Amino acid sequence: MTANAEIVARAERVFTPALHLYHPLAIERGEGSWVIDREGKRYLDFATGIAVLNLGHNHPRVRERVAGQLEQFVHTGGIYYNETTVAAAELLASITPPGLDMLFFSNSGAEAVDGALKLARFVTGRQGIIAFSGAFHGRTLGAVSVTTSSARYRSRYHPLLPSVYHAPYPFSYRCPMHCRPETCSLACFGALEEMLGRLITPNEVAAILIEPILGEGGYAPAPPAFLKRLRRLCDDHGILLIFDEVQSGMGRTGDWFAAQRYGMVPDIMTVAKGIASGFPLSAVVAKRQIMEQWPSGAHGTTFGGNPIACAAAIATIETIRDEGLLPRCQQLGERAMERLRAMQEHRPLIGDVRGMGLMIGVELVDNVGTPAGAACERLLDWCREKGLLIINCGTDRNVLRLVPPLTISDDELDQALTIIDEGLGAVA
Repeated sequence: MTANAEIVARAERVFTPALHLYHPLAIERGEGSWVIDREGKRYLDFATGIAVLNLGHNHPRVRERVAGQLEQFVHTGGIYYNETTVAAAELLASITPPGLDMLFFSNSGAEAVDGALKLARFVTGRQGIIAFSGAFHGRTLGAVSVTTSSARYRSRYHPLLPSVYHAPYPFSYRCPMHCRPETCSLACFGALEEMLGRLITPNEVAAILIEPILGEGGYAPAPPAFLKRLRRLCDDHGILLIFDEVQSGMGRTGDWFAAQRYGMVPDIMTVAKGIASGFPLSAVVAKRQIMEQWPSGAHGTTFGGNPIACAAAIATIETIRDEGLLPRCQQLGERAMERLRAMQEHRPLIGDVRGMGLMIGVELVDNVGTPAGAACERLLDWCREKGLLIINCGTDRNVLRLVPPLTISDDELDQALTIIDEGLGAVA
């Protein structure tokens, strides 16, 4: 039995099969854009813990800041304040869209989504929540109630939260309204307006929750015009607009948050994944006039805002800022998508290339445009054998999800794209 297989076998004996892993590997250590398995093989990491390790593995500034905090204390809970957690909150509030300057720390994206839904219902006194088709917001009972990227996440957990409705997401390549790309956005917004006339009245809706870039559902950016209409609709009816930026935030799109790329200011925003370079931390960030209506004890946490995680968050934000990684991410994303679109000319498996910054989706299709999920799985395996780790997404699992570290070098990016190009030829 190989060293990798031995760890996998031990894991399968002790972990529930509900826990899904993409690759049968056991990692020994990580260095920048690379991981090394138990057998000494090196892999370029284009999964980054599902868009978590925006600074790559083992960044020295994160290590140093965390080590310093470990020398002081590791936990405070809801007992007293500490400098590190307050400083992390101040720093996060300084990079969010204007006016989003009060927050609540928790541990995961799903926790943040649950918190955002609770906040919206509490402040408005309304119950209705509108989310979108193909969305993924997490797997707690609250978060999975607004998740529709796959029925398997919801199956056998009913009843879910009541008063949750789903509108079609304007995914132009595979429009849920079966419209052409140029008319998809208007058709989806029309369906949302019809929902507000037939299923629930606007004055019953607490919040509209949307991923500005569809994540697990296929890495599809929402059309800017759709989001602007959504903002106006919410303003007209006193509905809170929530952006789920768990996956798209913390520099991943080439700005701190996708909202800023769109020139948008939601009322509430959820943040997690890349916020603390792998340490468990998330946040609900909201406008002050909203958050101040949430009284003491209306929500709580034991581990949220842990000083070790907050130390990592401070180092992460400072490094992204100091090393100019936001414009660098935009530049690398444009370069990667240009090359992927060039591949599309000679790799018929590629149906669509889309994304923003280094949050890129490559949709694989067969010769009649049907989702090529099996080919995508073969490509993941082929790339792993060649030393590149990629994961997939999409309802049909046919979208390559490319989320390399923002610190990746030009040569490493080119190396990965070459492997993908060759792999597309090999598995076709």
